[in-house]
Amino acid sequence: MTLSESSDRLAREPILRVAVPAPLQGAFDYLPPADCDRAILRPGVRLLIPFGRSRRVGILLEVATGSEVAPQRLKRALQVLDTEPALPADILALAAWASRYYHHPEGEALATALPVLLRQGRSGRQTTLRHWRLTDQGGAVDTAALRSRAPRQAELLERLRDTPEGLPGSALNADRSTPAAATLRAMLAKGWVERAPRPSLSPPRTADPETPPALSDAQQNAVTAVVDSLGRFAAFLLEGVTGSGKTEVYLRVIAAALARDGSQALVLVPEIGLTPQLVTRFARRFALPLAVLHSGLSDGERLQAWEAARSGEARIVIGTRSAVFTPLRKPAVFIVDEEHDASLKQQEGLRYSARDLLVLRAQRAAVPVLLGSATPALESLHNARQGRYHLLPLPQRAGQAETPRIELLDVRHQPMEDHLSAPLLARIGRHLAADGQVLLFLNRRGFAPTLLCHECGWVAECRRCDAHMTLHQGSRQLRCHHCGSQRPVDRQCPQCGSTDLRALGSGTERIEQALRRHFPDQTLVRIDRDTTRRKGELQELLTRARAGEGRILLGTQMIAKGHHFPDVTLVAILDADQGLFGADFRASERMAQLIVQVAGRAGRANRPGEVVVQTHHPDHPLLRLLVTDGYPAFAAAALDERRAARLPPYACLALLRAESPDREAPNDFLDHARELAEALAVPGVELWGPVPAPMERRAGRFRAQLMVQAEERAVLHRLLDGWLTTLKSDKSSRRVRWSLDVDPVDTL
Repeated sequence: MTLSESSDRLAREPILRVAVPAPLQGAFDYLPPADCDRAILRPGVRLLIPFGRSRRVGILLEVATGSEVAPQRLKRALQVLDTEPALPADILALAAWASRYYHHPEGEALATALPVLLRQGRSGRQTTLRHWRLTDQGGAVDTAALRSRAPRQAELLERLRDTPEGLPGSALNADRSTPAAATLRAMLAKGWVERAPRPSLSPPRTADPETPPALSDAQQNAVTAVVDSLGRFAAFLLEGVTGSGKTEVYLRVIAAALARDGSQALVLVPEIGLTPQLVTRFARRFALPLAVLHSGLSDGERLQAWEAARSGEARIVIGTRSAVFTPLRKPAVFIVDEEHDASLKQQEGLRYSARDLLVLRAQRAAVPVLLGSATPALESLHNARQGRYHLLPLPQRAGQAETPRIELLDVRHQPMEDHLSAPLLARIGRHLAADGQVLLFLNRRGFAPTLLCHECGWVAECRRCDAHMTLHQGSRQLRCHHCGSQRPVDRQCPQCGSTDLRALGSGTERIEQALRRHFPDQTLVRIDRDTTRRKGELQELLTRARAGEGRILLGTQMIAKGHHFPDVTLVAILDADQGLFGADFRASERMAQLIVQVAGRAGRANRPGEVVVQTHHPDHPLLRLLVTDGYPAFAAAALDERRAARLPPYACLALLRAESPDREAPNDFLDHARELAEALAVPGVELWGPVPAPMERRAGRFRAQLMVQAEERAVLHRLLDGWLTTLKSDKSSRRVRWSLDVDPVDTL
C-alpha cells in the first residue's frame, strides 16, 4: 500500500472523541482499535487508550467524521472495554453539565460518575460477589445464647435464617457500615454457612412487610401531592419538625412509585452513619431488591450495587453523595434526606452539590424530587418562596409525641465544671432518677483544645497549621484536628522547662470523665470520631444507645442527625456559642440547624422531652428568635439579613482558592488572577480579596482566597468561562495549587 493510499484509508476512518480523566480541558481524538466492531462504538463506552507514556481508561463522547489533527498523527485506541455503554446518555449529559457548571475537566467529571473498578478498566458484568446461605449446622445454632459473646455472628445467622435461599454479601452489609466478610469467614470455618450460587440481587429481608402506621393529615397531604406528580417533574420541599414522620412520607411515596412496572427510586443521604437505619426501615417495608452505595463498602460491593441499579434489578437505591450519578433503567422518584446537610457538597475534585444535581436530573428525567429536612437550607426555602419548590409542611410530631420546649440556660456567673453548670447537673440527676435517658452534645472531641504552660504562657501548637494541638489524655497524645499530625504530650514546657502544663477548655473526653465522677452508677456511651475509629464501632454504639443500654449519651454531631433514641427525655447542648460569631456567613444558619437537630432527639416516644442550651449570650437576637419562635422564624430573619447583605441565595458566589508552601505565592497568584478578571470587564461582577484564609497555614501550606460575586448566575459564569481559560494558560498558575468552588458551602 502506498503512502497516499494509507493516508486515504486513515482519512476515511471514524474519529473517536474521548474524554480522558486528566486535569485538561476538552476531549482527545483517537482512531478506533484495529479490527474493531464499529457497531459497539457508541457514546458512553469505555476505551483503553494510550495517553502520554501511560494508559488510561477514557469515555467515548462521540464518533466524528473529521479531526483538527492530521490522521497520521492520531493514535489508535487500544481496546473497547464495553459492548454497551457503561454510562447511559442521561448520566453522560448530567456529568457533562456538572463539568461545565462547576468548571471542572469533563474527563474527570465523567470518571467521578463511574465506580472505581470501572475507572480501572475492570468489567462490571463479570464481577460477582459471594452469596451466602445457612447450613443445617448453622440453622441449629442457638442465636440467643450466641448473642452475648458473638453478637455479629448471631445477627447474621438470624438474617440468613429468614432467607433460606441465601443472601449476597452486599445485602448482609446493607444495614451496617461494617463489612461482614470477616464474620462470615469465621462462620464458614465453623461450618455454619456455605457459599452458594448468586441467583439475583436479594432484598435484605423476605419476611412479611410491617404494617404501615396511620398517617396524619399533613403527612397524607404531602404523600398525595408527590404521588399526583408521578410521571412528570416537580420539586417538593418537605419541611417537617424532628419526629414528624418524614421517613414514613418517603416510604409511602416510594411504594406508590414502585407500583409502576419496573420503576425505581433513588434516595440520597448525607452520611454513611444515616444509611444503616434508613436501609433497615426500608427493608422492613419492602420485599424488593435494594442496593446500597457508600464508601464503607468494598470496591466490588459498590460495583455490584451499581450494576444492579443500572440494570433495573435493584428497585430501590440508597446512597451517599456520589450515588447521584448512579444509572437507573426506569427512575420514578428521587428523594434527598437531610437536604440541608453540607456533606452533600463535594469538597475536592469535582465540587458538586448532590442535592442540586439531583433536582436537575429529576427535571431532565421528568420525575418528581422530594427534599426533606427539619431545618431546610435557606437556599431551599428561598426556592419555595419563589415557587420553584412546592412547600410541604409537617408542623407536628407523629403519634402522641410532643415537640420539646427549648430553654436557654444562662451560664454567666455560674460555677462550671468542665462545661457542666450546677443547674444542668441537677436536671441530669432528676431525669436519670425518673429512668430517663440523657443526651449531651458538644461538637468538640478530645480532652481539651489547648495545652498551656502556667509559668510562661507557651501553648502547644501544630507545627504545620495555624492551630492549637488538642490534648487527648487517654492516648497521651497531642493531635491536630486539621491536618491529622500528632505527637506525644510534652512532659515539660519546651520554652521554659516548667512541668506545670494545664489543659484549658473541654472536649468530649473530659466531659465523659466529669460525668462519670458525678454519676458513677450510670452507664455512659460516648460517640465521636475517637470512639468509632474501627469499623463497626459507630453502629454498635448507636445500637446500644437506641436500646437504652447507655443512660447517658455523650457525643459530637455524629449523634445529632436523624437518629431515633426513644428513651431520651433530656437533651443538653453544652456550648451553643461556637456558631454565633463565626467568620463564615453561614455560621448562624448551621448553628440553628444543629441546635434544632440535636434538640429533636428528645421526647420522640410517649415521654415528654426537655432541651437545655447553655450559653453566655442568652440575649443574642437570632438565638432568642430560634428558641421562642422556632426554625421557620429564624430562617425568615436570616433570609432578610442575607438579602440586605446581598449574599446567597440573593447572590451567586464562586471562590478561587490557592495554596503553596511559599507564604507569598498564593496572594501573588490571586492578585494576578484579579487583574485578569478585571481586564475582562464583565458588568455585574464584584471581586473581594484576595485575603488569607481564616486559617492561613494548614498542613504546611499557606492558603489565600478570592471571592467572586454576582447577582445573576449567567453573569457569574460569563466571567468564569473566559477567566479560567486565561488562568490555566498563565505561567503564574504553575507556582501554586489552585481550585475553583462554585456555590461554595464553606468560605473558610
